Amino acid sequence: MALLSGKKILVTGVLTDASLAFAVARMAAEEGADVVLSGAGRGLSLTRRIARKLPGAPEVVAIDVTCPEEITAAARMISDDWGRLDGILHAIGFAPEACLGGDIMRASWDDVSVALEVSAYSLKALAAGFLDLLKASGSASIVGLDFDASVAWPVYDWMGVAKAGLESLTRYLARDLGAHAIRVNLVAAGPVRTMAAKSIPGFSAFEDTWAARAPLGWDVHDPDPVARACIALFSDLFPKTTGEIIHVDGGAHALGA
Repeated sequence: MALLSGKKILVTGVLTDASLAFAVARMAAEEGADVVLSGAGRGLSLTRRIARKLPGAPEVVAIDVTCPEEITAAARMISDDWGRLDGILHAIGFAPEACLGGDIMRASWDDVSVALEVSAYSLKALAAGFLDLLKASGSASIVGLDFDASVAWPVYDWMGVAKAGLESLTRYLARDLGAHAIRVNLVAAGPVRTMAAKSIPGFSAFEDTWAARAPLGWDVHDPDPVARACIALFSDLFPKTTGEIIHVDGGAHALGA
């Protein structure tokens, strides 16, 4: 039997077929899940176009994570169609230009607040908005995509701070949602050449050195290892794992230099 047979999964953050979210959506469908995608704003049309490349051409719902009304409307639509939700992939991140580039002092609170809301608080917003549907599953899994926030990276700046907030928030959500049989975990991925990565000035420095640092090696063009970890966390293979950060980075995080 396929790992996700019969499961209902919401995948956010699909903008191109090179994205990690796309790889997760494709693999989830191949493993038997019913998948729905979400998009936002001007990117919604891109998500709808990309959805046609996935098995079954899944439905796309509008979810701007800064707009509670859109989350409520999407939850209503999914409730009408499925009555429950077994998993959510949180693959959402954004920071204004001033928040990136190698000068942490440059950004104002107005810029930083956007980065924190979209990249970290949105995990709570989705968990709260879809809580009733997740509870109806009886064994639901929220999985977020992360980039290791235990150290300061070149150029990553306030997005690194947002990821640190995301990691902490994951632990608190795991604490509070466990009573409802909802698991909350992160997959800390090594650098993959996606649109999000390309938007970060100087991010190629990660790509150029990661494979040499990682004991298992690393291919910036291959999202499958990250997708496989997400699928495993959505499956029933980790029924008692929550509040965890799973590193899928070739082992680079384990080395001091």
